[in-house]
Amino acid sequence: MLIDARGRACPEPVLMTKRALDSNSQGIEVLVDNITARENIRRFADNLGYQIIVDKKGEDYLLKLFK
Repeated sequence: MLIDARGRACPEPVLMTKRALDSNSQGIEVLVDNITARENIRRFADNLGYQIIVDKKGEDYLLKLFK
């Protein structure tokens, strides 16, 4: 599942991530376009025990969260 949170200000990307993980707890991918959202999602996922891989895609960041 890919969540496109580009152009959204925090805390919206984190809330979108939470909703997606509630329905797909094995893992998701989140696309963001700013460092603040990237770091907030990273901290949120760490607190829930998810592994995180961050790939830079041009100006965007793709966060892969998985258990």
